[in-house]
Amino acid sequence: MTIQQSGSEIVIRLSSRLKLKDIKEFIDYLTYKEAIADSKATQTDIDKLAREVNKGWWKSNRVRFVNENCD
Repeated sequence: MTIQQSGSEIVIRLSSRLKLKDIKEFIDYLTYKEAIADSKATQTDIDKLAREVNKGWWKSNRVRFVNENCD
């Protein structure tokens, strides 16, 4: 493995013996880290957003999981 920094980029070269699935998971993690790098959100902000999203999802999908006609 080699790692080079060139201006505003970092280049990583890996052996082709690695599993693509493992590389994809690592790239997904790096993509996440890059996306949040400049975030000013606090954990409280993130938790609040997650609750709002879950509440909206449940409202839209509740009928798929709950049969209200059961006795």
